[in-house]
Amino acid sequence: MAKKERYEELSEKVLELIGGKDNISYFGHCMTRLRFNLKDTSIAHIDEIKKIDGVIGAQWSNEQLQIIIGQSVGDAYKLICAKAGLAAEKTVEENLDDNKKKFSVSAVLDGISGSLMPLIPALIGAGMLKVVIILGELLGFLTPDMPTHAVLSFASDAGFYFLPVFLGATAANKFKANMGLGMLLGAILIHPKMVSNVAEGVGMSIFGLPVYAASYTSTIFPVIMAVFVMSYVEKFFRKISRDSIKAIVVPLGTIIVMLPLTLCLIGPAGSFLGVYLAKGIMFLYNTTGFFGVALLAAVYPLLVITGMHGALFPYMMQSFASFGYEPIVCAAAVIANINQGAAAAAVAIRCKDKKTKSTAASSAITAIIGGVTEPAMFGVNLRLKKPLYAVIIGNFCGAAFAGLMKVYAYALSGSAGIFGVPGFIGPNALNVVYMGISLLIGFVVTFVVTLFLYKGESIY
Repeated sequence: MAKKERYEELSEKVLELIGGKDNISYFGHCMTRLRFNLKDTSIAHIDEIKKIDGVIGAQWSNEQLQIIIGQSVGDAYKLICAKAGLAAEKTVEENLDDNKKKFSVSAVLDGISGSLMPLIPALIGAGMLKVVIILGELLGFLTPDMPTHAVLSFASDAGFYFLPVFLGATAANKFKANMGLGMLLGAILIHPKMVSNVAEGVGMSIFGLPVYAASYTSTIFPVIMAVFVMSYVEKFFRKISRDSIKAIVVPLGTIIVMLPLTLCLIGPAGSFLGVYLAKGIMFLYNTTGFFGVALLAAVYPLLVITGMHGALFPYMMQSFASFGYEPIVCAAAVIANINQGAAAAAVAIRCKDKKTKSTAASSAITAIIGGVTEPAMFGVNLRLKKPLYAVIIGNFCGAAFAGLMKVYAYALSGSAGIFGVPGFIGPNALNVVYMGISLLIGFVVTFVVTLFLYKGESIY
């Protein structure tokens, strides 16, 4: 009951301090944060929001107000929706004057991440199936000639092979276009005839324009870019067509316009971007070696604080699709997340204040087991500062070993905590062992440095 009453008060105060319902253009949440897009950001009182009981922290990230609640964020979200009369997970209608979209790097990243995030469960499921296959082969209970092996193989491949179709749906939802048309665009890109023509070098054209021969299976950028353009084409046909024939004119006109645009221009550009983004980062990895992995892990907490870690997700997906593994971000992220828990655990042991000790201990468990670091990072380590310094040092040391041993992630595991380790099971049995050693190095260094730097201050 006390918990419910706390969120009752929180929901009222948050609405008041952001300028009320009428100032909200979008309201959603992730695993630990309430996310607000506000029409007028100047009237939000972020310092006052941080003082509300139940709020771990608050910050601006890519022009979005993020209020960190923790794993009970869903309870706070539902109460705010109820009090404001908002539909859960829906965009609130804006004034017509506010509907002009601004082009910016943050808007581009938001469009890409907003298209990819709904697909994470499917990609985790497909990726972990690959881990099951590898484990089965290593332990001897699965061999390539078994029917079960064949089914598991094509089931795991399907998650990535049909990625353009899945993205066609989620991108359409993100850009407010028709989901069926978005899926159709994705399906066109990976139609068997298209795939076979590219493989056999058969020339194609549409309306006299040459179709660029590219393979779009497992790609990310081509369909997201195409659906973004399609959202404007579809709106154009909706605007000019009469209601009596709109049901025919809008889909037909949209697809006729989008076919040459997608196959001759947008698709090739997106394919080029995806392939060379992955190759470019691999070049940096091969050039900088272990130092690049260690440096990324060291700055990873700063990326999370600013919300920029989401910019790494498209590269991760492209790397899994292009190479079958990811050598940098996954290892750095898991090490960095567990080390947030290590620092919070050290605070719990060293601190005399019972309230701080309890908060730090629960935050440590959440970070290490669940991979959810916001309570530890924003509620403990960032407030005390010195534990965050220890995390940065521990991240560098643990990730340096992972880089030296060339630790690769072979699947998204669904967790960036200790349960993320199965994603590092691969053809080389030592890969996951080296990852375990990297985690141990990072944890011990972070824990010891925190005990040395931190003098027992309270966070309250």
